[in-house]
Amino acid sequence: MESLVFTESTILVVDDHPENLKVLTTYLRNLGCGIRVAMSGEKAIELADDFLPDLILLDVMMPGINGFETCRQLKQSERTKEIPVIFMTALAEMTDKLQGFEVGGVDYITKPLQHEEVIARVKAHLLVQYLQKQLRLKNELVQEQNLSLQQLNAALNRSNANKDKFFSIIAHDLRSPFAGLIGLTELILDDIDDVGKDDIRRYVIQLKESTEKLLELLENLLTWSRLQRQAMEYFPQRMDLRTFVMRNFALFASVSQQKQITMHHTLDEPLWAYGDVDMVNTVVRNLLSNALKFTKPGGTITISGHAESDHIRFSVADTGIGFAPEQLAKLFRIEEKFQRPGTAGERGTGLGLILCKELIEKNHGQIWGECGSGKGSVFHFTLPTSAPKPDGEENKKRI
Repeated sequence: MESLVFTESTILVVDDHPENLKVLTTYLRNLGCGIRVAMSGEKAIELADDFLPDLILLDVMMPGINGFETCRQLKQSERTKEIPVIFMTALAEMTDKLQGFEVGGVDYITKPLQHEEVIARVKAHLLVQYLQKQLRLKNELVQEQNLSLQQLNAALNRSNANKDKFFSIIAHDLRSPFAGLIGLTELILDDIDDVGKDDIRRYVIQLKESTEKLLELLENLLTWSRLQRQAMEYFPQRMDLRTFVMRNFALFASVSQQKQITMHHTLDEPLWAYGDVDMVNTVVRNLLSNALKFTKPGGTITISGHAESDHIRFSVADTGIGFAPEQLAKLFRIEEKFQRPGTAGERGTGLGLILCKELIEKNHGQIWGECGSGKGSVFHFTLPTSAPKPDGEENKKRI
């Protein structure tokens, strides 16, 4: 290992006497080290900063700045402070040696130079320097591996949270609507001979509402599942968000009429944004569905939006029951289990807003909510007004 250490090492030799430099380079060349020389402290500082030697042999008595001051300046630099410095001097007083250690030197070689002493001290410090380098590299590797493990652990935790959410929906939220549908059809079958037209109409309306809610849940669940598997295709294009408003107003017209909730928008002009049509429509649908769910009869839902620099802001505001601040923080987190019934007893999975967050972020936007308990809620999202800067990818990609 020693031969490898020396052949991979570079030594900077600093002395103002050419004959001393010649002697030292002769001694060191047999080790196989790379050797650079300087004849002044100023030049030594310049070279050390330039190529970062593994060891510096530094004469003390030199014109200009002496060896002690040269070492002091080297130790003040972030680039060179870790390079070991061995002083070469004829000064034999203890105070001189102490001064050398105080400014950062690691050892002394006494002049006149002795071949065996020079080689022994250089070998020892190069080996120490090599081992310290290897230790730093090992520590960096361990830190990188720890970071990778932490990231993997976080990913596993997210995956487990996703799995738990998925099975929770399968076990509870899907079972309940199906149980309701089965119960309603059994009721109709049991009384089929005695059921009048008005009762049939009422039952059909209930069946329609239950199947619509079940379909909405299944669509959200399938979309969310594709996102988790990175199997959802992304087709961004320029679009007018008013289209989604009118489409979803029509979709929820019967619900708003039944709960006597007024839906309106303030989008008198086109609101152009750039994103995936299906994803953005899913977000608008979920936000409007939530607003209807948590707004009491006679309430109002207002959709607004405007352009801001290079993006648009879209908002869905309601006069509903709102959320407490501590509840609002949980709405977009998969690991949090937050569900509550709507104002007419509507059930929810807690998946809608989580899905909205993932879809908006896939479209380079942000989503957040503002509300107060009993004071209504407003949910905002942003989208870019044009395509992100080209990154060499095709317009159609897997995400």
